[in-house]
Amino acid sequence: MASTQNKGCTICEKVGLKPFTKENVFNYYIPLHGVISYGALSVNVMNPQIVPQLLPKKDLTNVFLISAIVGSAFYIYGRPHLKHVKNGKRGVYAILGATLFSMGSVLAWALIKSALPKDNALLATVAGLGTGAAIVKIGTDYIQEVDQLKK
Repeated sequence: MASTQNKGCTICEKVGLKPFTKENVFNYYIPLHGVISYGALSVNVMNPQIVPQLLPKKDLTNVFLISAIVGSAFYIYGRPHLKHVKNGKRGVYAILGATLFSMGSVLAWALIKSALPKDNALLATVAGLGTGAAIVKIGTDYIQEVDQLKK
């Protein structure tokens, strides 16, 4: 049985995933799900016609938004620079930061979308994914810099 677990971890490592531990679920997998939802949210805001074609359910905007907020909040909550803060206060900080991050992104995408040609869905989708990736990269770089200051 131990060899099966080792093989599973080896497969996870080969594709760049972390082993399933409690810490990794809260600090890696939930934030990973959040960033995937954030990407879906960017596409949904910039090109709202595409999501119903891929997932023929009702409007998923709120699902994507809430998942992005939850994932971002778990990411912020688990950061080293907040380890000294009491859990309740750290939770409030994480929820506030995640909500401002996600809602600010939605506002930015709405502004960007209004500046793009109305009939170019591909450009809008690429712009959403590109700006979303840039925002995530800059945001995570910033938080990592703050973490380094705390050391």
